Amino acid sequence: MTDDLIKLLHSGNHSLVVANGDVCTFNGHGVSDLYSLFKEDPGFLKGASIVDKIVGKAAAALMILAEIKEVHTDVISQLALDLFAGSKISVSYVTVVPHIINRTQTGWCPLETRCHDCQTPQDCLCRIEEFIKLQSDK
Repeated sequence: MTDDLIKLLHSGNHSLVVANGDVCTFNGHGVSDLYSLFKEDPGFLKGASIVDKIVGKAAAALMILAEIKEVHTDVISQLALDLFAGSKISVSYVTVVPHIINRTQTGWCPLETRCHDCQTPQDCLCRIEEFIKLQSDK
């Protein structure tokens, strides 16, 4: 992982940086940008290096399914680390937390809650898609 990608994440106040030949920055909330890339341009994610501010279990599942090469994050949940343990992805981080909290800091992140009991990345994907559908129906 290059320090340049980490610096880009913070200097641009981005939420996600993906490098795979080209370098792309994103500013969405939660897993929205990662999920969109996974669905619309999976080839760009395969073998990519990712720098993300926060990685929970849902993001970890998408990264595993997309077959990224490596990820660095400021904050990672233990649930995400446990899921990454069965993958070949190189993971580095600054801080480990028991779980990701929601934006209002009043409880767990909704996707961390939904994916909590999932055993595989595929199981998590089903929960992520259910959540995104619910959000789009609102």
